[in-house]
Amino acid sequence: MGAQRKIRVAVVFGGRSVEHAVSCASAGLFLGAIDRDKYDVVPIGIARDGRWVLTSGDVSRLALSGGELPSVEAVATPGVSVTPQAGPGGGSLVFSGPAAVPPDLGEVDVVLPLLHGTFGEDGTIQGLLEMAGVKYAGAGVFASAAGMDKEYMKLLFAARGLPIGPYVVVRDRDWGPAASEAERKSVLDEIGELGWPVFVKPARGGSSIGTSRAADLDELEAAIDEARRYDRKVLVEAAIDGVEVECAVLEGIDGGPAEASVPGQVMVDPDSTWYDFEAKYLAANTRMEIPAPIPGPALEQVRALSCAAFDAISCEGLARVDCFYTSDGDVLVNEINTMPGMTPMSGFPMMWAASGLPAPALIDRIIATALAKRDGLR
Repeated sequence: MGAQRKIRVAVVFGGRSVEHAVSCASAGLFLGAIDRDKYDVVPIGIARDGRWVLTSGDVSRLALSGGELPSVEAVATPGVSVTPQAGPGGGSLVFSGPAAVPPDLGEVDVVLPLLHGTFGEDGTIQGLLEMAGVKYAGAGVFASAAGMDKEYMKLLFAARGLPIGPYVVVRDRDWGPAASEAERKSVLDEIGELGWPVFVKPARGGSSIGTSRAADLDELEAAIDEARRYDRKVLVEAAIDGVEVECAVLEGIDGGPAEASVPGQVMVDPDSTWYDFEAKYLAANTRMEIPAPIPGPALEQVRALSCAAFDAISCEGLARVDCFYTSDGDVLVNEINTMPGMTPMSGFPMMWAASGLPAPALIDRIIATALAKRDGLR
């Protein structure tokens, strides 16, 4: 890192997944909150077709508002492409385009991969950056992949003794074109033991895209087909009688234990049936109550289990853990999100702000943790 310049941070957003717009909105919050007196910021977008491009980073055009979804294409700098590249002195990003682009712009100190879903949150970009020798924030390759695949996430949670709810995995061989009627019936019987309703979701997806609530067998089959549009492996989860409580987690400082925020509870817009994509990002009256209105001992249990879930998949940097507080007073771990949404409506930044770490300080913490990694080691 050069002594004559500020820390240079590449904020990478967009991507090829169906969560492209959410990633753009996350970048909008980061770009608007990051301290420009401390950091040189390089906003890099990954278009839906996979092209890496330099962008304007126009915060106003990266918001989830006005009924339009933001995109990288809307803020791309014409003609300037970006390529990660390894080198003897460490990795860099190479910019190709007009001569007006400063030649040293790609000498970044750390990448913030604010990508959600496949080709970003699943270990793919993490592996690419590691091969190029570029430091990055957040979970490594394994934790990203494990956190993305809900089946293996739950297997790791169970192996660590964390309490989880009942679920069934529907694989392509169970439901695809080659599946026999006997195989399909066996899966349906297993799902039937979960009781009704159930929630059906792509095993490797997020932002509730492709997720449905099924109240009976007819709705179940339609829900599985919908989830299979996004992933050939599907997770069917029993509905939990209780409320969903979220908790934000950060990697500990200087190798210390993970730290959990004050937990919060999403209060879904009364006009929404459940917490789907519209309710999460577009509904006017969805809000988060912090701290979650559950008993104090349960709040502490959510925090402890969230840190345990973080450790269970060897997570780094940051994560959001979603739990259930049941009507019986128990706490169950539902899932972990290794690159949580950072939009103004997202719980992660709100919960840390309520815990005394507003967005600029939160960004400082995430960057400092990433920069502290030894080159080539995580």
